[in-house]
Amino acid sequence: MLKALDRFEEWLITFLMGAATVIIFVAVIHRYLSGWPIPVVQDWFLALNFGWAQELCIIMFVWMAKFGAAYGVRTGIHVGVDVLINRLEAKNRGRFIVLGLAAGALFTGIVAVLGGTFVWENGAHYQILTWLGRDTGELYEGPVTPDLEWPTWIVYSAIPLGSGLMCFRFIQVAVNFVRTGELPHHDHGHVDGIDAEHLPVDANPYEMDDDLHPRDLKHGPRDGRKD
Repeated sequence: MLKALDRFEEWLITFLMGAATVIIFVAVIHRYLSGWPIPVVQDWFLALNFGWAQELCIIMFVWMAKFGAAYGVRTGIHVGVDVLINRLEAKNRGRFIVLGLAAGALFTGIVAVLGGTFVWENGAHYQILTWLGRDTGELYEGPVTPDLEWPTWIVYSAIPLGSGLMCFRFIQVAVNFVRTGELPHHDHGHVDGIDAEHLPVDANPYEMDDDLHPRDLKHGPRDGRKD
């Protein structure tokens, strides 16, 4: 179950980032080519409407940011100031880490609840009753976005969903830390798809014939080459 949630989180972020990039690229090319004074080509490009592209990309980046924040908690990408905590004894250090994770879970949980209440009152309640064929009474239908004319409660749903997932990730990390004493760690120097080079214990980096390791400049160039 957790693996499926992890995969969904990663694929959603990847899709939103990739799709937003493609939409922005196409919209910029369309705006540029629409200025070409070529009768048939210019008329064809002007007939294409990309006025919705900016609004859609903003919505996609908001969703990407909210779910990306939850992904950051799970993988340890978020930057934290832990100079003081690392100077504490192991027992006290663990307590402060759990306290920080609990505070993060509490904060994001509150944001998720408040965001969910806002979404519910901003048109979600009305829409759900409409889908079910129930009487909506005097419920607020809710506004729509300017360009796409989507119900804004759909856009704002990123707040309770993303913050709720982030709250769950804080709890998940806290439980795992209590059990194992380990926190998720992300190596910012690692590139996915490229394995790190592991050198033998007795390897001498000064003898390696490449430009990736330090050279012994004290004894001059090697093999008659100029460094």
